[in-house]
Amino acid sequence: QVQLVESGGGLVQAGGSLRLSCAASGRTISSYVMAWFRQAPGKEREFVAAINYSGGRNYYADSVKGRFTISRDNAKNTAYLQMNSLKPEDTAVYYCAADLTRFTTARSMYDYWGQGTQVTVSS
Repeated sequence: QVQLVESGGGLVQAGGSLRLSCAASGRTISSYVMAWFRQAPGKEREFVAAINYSGGRNYYADSVKGRFTISRDNAKNTAYLQMNSLKPEDTAVYYCAADLTRFTTARSMYDYWGQGTQVTVSS
């Protein structure tokens, strides 16, 4: 089992930045694909970004491409999401997810999830 705990969310003005962290425990995540999803009020949970086990491959939703950067530090068993140039439409609960085998944008394919961290961007 992998336990994931997100942190780093908060309230920020439009144009600002936040860095989310996803700390894993229970197992090393060095073999896991790590991803970030988000869910805004009244909307479905959507894919944001994913990174493969080594960090050599990543993928972003079009809505965040060029503004967000996903990274990982396997030695610290932690994944990150650097969010720059934030917009009000980025407001959501952000979730970290992990999967052992699949590099995918499909939320149903991820086996492990954190509890989420709230990001609110004011205009």
